[in-house]
Amino acid sequence: MFELAARLIALFYGLVHSYAFAIGLVAVVVMLLITPLTLKSTKGMLEMQRLQPEMRRLQSEFKGDRSKLNEAMMKLYQEHKVNPLSSCLPIAAQMPVFIIMFRALHGLVNRGADGTFAPKYLNASSDLYIALDKKKEMLSFGLDLAKSPVNAVQDNFGTGLIYMLLVVGLAGLYFIQQRMVASRTVSPTMSAGQAKLMQYMPVAFAVFQIFLTTQLVVYYMVQAMVRIVQQYYITKRFYGHDESIGRQAQAASAKARDMAKDDKDQAKKNPSEKKNSQSGSPDKPFVSKRVTPSKGKPTPIVRRPQPPGKNRNGRITRRQKPPQS
Repeated sequence: MFELAARLIALFYGLVHSYAFAIGLVAVVVMLLITPLTLKSTKGMLEMQRLQPEMRRLQSEFKGDRSKLNEAMMKLYQEHKVNPLSSCLPIAAQMPVFIIMFRALHGLVNRGADGTFAPKYLNASSDLYIALDKKKEMLSFGLDLAKSPVNAVQDNFGTGLIYMLLVVGLAGLYFIQQRMVASRTVSPTMSAGQAKLMQYMPVAFAVFQIFLTTQLVVYYMVQAMVRIVQQYYITKRFYGHDESIGRQAQAASAKARDMAKDDKDQAKKNPSEKKNSQSGSPDKPFVSKRVTPSKGKPTPIVRRPQPPGKNRNGRITRRQKPPQS
């Protein structure tokens, strides 16, 4: 798989003769291949959101009975033909691709014992291999894509700032993408703090890129641009009008959130109800079955009755005959 990814980069390099453009085109191809999965998972997620009020009702009805709740949930999914795992499809597909592209891009700038490039996963006759072999830099638009932003700042602070600006741009793209997702998502269980955390996690991931090679930053930047276009298309397709599935999912999520809030308020007003439901006997007072003696009182000695013919040590005793006169 690493060879396939490297050959795809080499194919685009043979067409454009630019490292940055070749890596960017590969990122576009990867995102286009994942787009059908993204659309399918988005639709499945919206279908799940439309069922949230009904799911909340089942949780209240079968509270305390996990087996019946799971059975009712599965029946609900089957009736509406919803797969709760469909939203995981893009993540499951992107993780292997992420690892493959990470290894393939690093293999391009693999260095030999003399410090020059010895590219891996490439055909020695390809234009990309010939352009990189025995070189020390992977220059594109005046930047060494084989160098990390941190190393670039350490070598030359002025030039290194340009590398850092790429990371800042990547963080900005991730922030825009996450804001587009958060603006149309209403979760009945997610708090404001959790929503903020989910919003800024991609930005933290972008900051981590200062330690990786710049070619990876270019790859992720192009992917983020394509994702923004995807999110714009998803918004238009699934949230375009009031009767769309996205609008229905938003209304259902808001209703489920209100139901969760009402249940929480009701539990605060009647705390004894929750306590009694857990104990199972609200009217019966609690009676301690303490077997240890109270402090300061001696432990009573309970002696078991011994069978005839045995003493306390379990030994068999014989009756002594009365003395004969």
